[in-house]
Amino acid sequence: MDYKNIEEHKEYIKITKVKNFNLRDIFECGQCFRWNSNDKDTYIGVAFGKVIEVKLIDEDLYIYNSTKEEVEKIWIDYFDLNRDYGLIKKELSKDPLLSEAVQFGKGIRLLKQDPFELIISFIISANNRIPMIKRAIDKISQRWGEKLEYKGNIYYTFPTIDSLRNATEEELRECGVGFRGKYIKSTVDILSSSMINEMLTANDDQCHKLLQKLPGIGPKVADCIMLFSMEKYSAFPVDVWVKRAMQHFYLAPDVSLPKIREFARDKFGKNAGFAQQYLFYYARENKIIV
Repeated sequence: MDYKNIEEHKEYIKITKVKNFNLRDIFECGQCFRWNSNDKDTYIGVAFGKVIEVKLIDEDLYIYNSTKEEVEKIWIDYFDLNRDYGLIKKELSKDPLLSEAVQFGKGIRLLKQDPFELIISFIISANNRIPMIKRAIDKISQRWGEKLEYKGNIYYTFPTIDSLRNATEEELRECGVGFRGKYIKSTVDILSSSMINEMLTANDDQCHKLLQKLPGIGPKVADCIMLFSMEKYSAFPVDVWVKRAMQHFYLAPDVSLPKIREFARDKFGKNAGFAQQYLFYYARENKIIV
């Protein structure tokens, strides 16, 4: 457990003595799209039908616009605070090559996000840039989500499966998803809560195959969804930055993406997903070129 207590105050909830936790590392490492910051210490985001503001002061995490009950039921799990990341980092740092990346992204935590939101979000992410992804997700939320208000500003929840079924491919394209509109429409038409539950209860390899049956989802996107919303921590998404990191630290430049994934899963085992995030963040922030 990477925190000590949950304290209830009039204007905020404080989680004390938070360890292995840095807001920028968490929100800027490529795993989420609905958090924004005006400065490095404060972020506002929408998740699980709520809008909250979070701030880290020394070792204490302040959560605004939430209750103690919501923190206990939603946000402790969302931020994966019951897991000791010190043990994960210690294990991964036994590899002297990976140790540098772990130290660089030492405040990363893998968020436990909503699976349906992540399925749609990472379909949108394929061959796309983060500002465009975020803009498209915001437009979809404005059109089919529920309105929320915080500090005089309007936010929107991500739509449910049922509400997004009302969207046409043309309407989705109007939100800036481009050619991915047909994949989103087809996926929403066939997806159900029971199918998502089947993925959640399946083992990692089965889940990976089930996700790829959905339109617009290939191996890398499936790994992202598994890792960031389904607690499948052997997943190892390979994009250009991870490929460069793996080539930089471990492999020859001509190794294929499937072989990189296979090598990483064999090497890092149950911690492969955690290793992927440290490697991705290190490679992207340091602009590694092989």
